[in-house]
Amino acid sequence: MTGTRSSISGRDIAPAEQRMTALRDAGYAICASYDRRTARVIVDLSSGVQLAFPAQLVEGLSGASPDNLAEIEISPAGLGLHWPKLDADVYVPALLQGALGAGETTARSHIAAESPTVASHGGTP
Repeated sequence: MTGTRSSISGRDIAPAEQRMTALRDAGYAICASYDRRTARVIVDLSSGVQLAFPAQLVEGLSGASPDNLAEIEISPAGLGLHWPKLDADVYVPALLQGALGAGETTARSHIAAESPTVASHGGTP
C-alpha cells in the first residue's frame, strides 16, 4: 500500500483538547429524549439549560417515526447526539447556535415561528 502517512504529535493534541474543553464549557448533553406529545427532541445540558426543538426541522430526523426518534445516544464527550436507527447525528454546539441542518435559514425561520423552549432548570425561561 502506498500513500502519505500522517502522524499526530503532542502539539496537535493539546490545541484539539483545548477546543473540546471550550465547547464543553458552553454546555454538553447529559440527557436527551423525544417527547411524543409535542413531537420535540428535549436535550438537557450540563449548564442547566434545556433545549427543545421540533424533530421535523432537523435534517435526518424529519419524517422519522416516533419509535426511531425515541432512541437517542449521547457521545462520550456530550457534544453529539446520535439516532442509531436513522443513522443521523446532531452536533450539540450547532444546536446552541441554531443551525439545525442543511436548510439553516428555513430552519431558523421555523424555529422562530414555533417558539422552541430554551429554559434553565430552577429558573424562569
